[in-house]
Amino acid sequence: MFKKEENRLRKLSLLMLVTFLFAFPQLSFADAAEGDVIITLGEDLSDEQKQALLDEMKAPENAQTITVSNEEEHKYLGKYVPKAQIGTRALSSSTITIEKSGSGLEVETNKITWVTDEMYLNALMTAGVKDATVYVTAPSEVSGTAALTGLIKAYELSSDEAIPEDVKQVANEELVKTAELGEEIGQEDASALMAKIKEEVAKNGVPENEEDLRTMIENAANDLGITLTEEQMNSLIELFNKMKNIDIDWNQVGDQLDKARDQISKYLDSEEGQNFLQQVKEFFIALWNAVVSFFSNSGNETAEGL
Repeated sequence: MFKKEENRLRKLSLLMLVTFLFAFPQLSFADAAEGDVIITLGEDLSDEQKQALLDEMKAPENAQTITVSNEEEHKYLGKYVPKAQIGTRALSSSTITIEKSGSGLEVETNKITWVTDEMYLNALMTAGVKDATVYVTAPSEVSGTAALTGLIKAYELSSDEAIPEDVKQVANEELVKTAELGEEIGQEDASALMAKIKEEVAKNGVPENEEDLRTMIENAANDLGITLTEEQMNSLIELFNKMKNIDIDWNQVGDQLDKARDQISKYLDSEEGQNFLQQVKEFFIALWNAVVSFFSNSGNETAEGL
């Protein structure tokens, strides 16, 4: 679910932006409009690195710019990520572009090794972010955990929509737990499972008791062919129990999930998407022909040897 043309994997950048989300005083940009861009930059970037990232992100001259510090990373991620993984420098950066109402969320990453595009999507949806295009990058490969802080804060600044502190905390925890689960069952499966559970919650609400919540998670995992350990199950139950007790707009989460699916369908139906699928088809045909040719030639050589 939520696949892009290429499935990207990534590692220490989200740790920077997740931090950023909680650190800055509330500012008002109520006049933000479609097309407005907010840039988040790691505080420890050199001038050269900063300019290179701004060029990579195609940052407009009039974009609002926010700085993320390493201290903020530790403040907001310390509960969920080991200090060694957070590190001592804030380097990851991002852009968030406000899109027209109803367009949905889209995420692209570069040099992010631990957090996938889909994990960002899920966590941003939980936090209430909607209708935006997001790009996360860094000067070198990083985990990506800090980026969420900056992205959510940037969204708050651009849309003038304050996101409750407990919702931000849960979004950060979700991101880290999904990334950790991804190490054990695969990143794609972890993201798909999280989205599947949230779909059920959006339709039916968070179950009131732990037994029903466990059943919901088990059914979602079974539908995807995923087997969870007891420890993994308990971790997800704990996370969704926290979600049950905070102000998450599950109707909006469900709507953003639908929009993300729509984007994938539209891409596959587009000329670009059809060309991509044709390239994939041609690749596997060529691969199959090469395998057949190899074994055919090997058989002839064996026969000649006899």
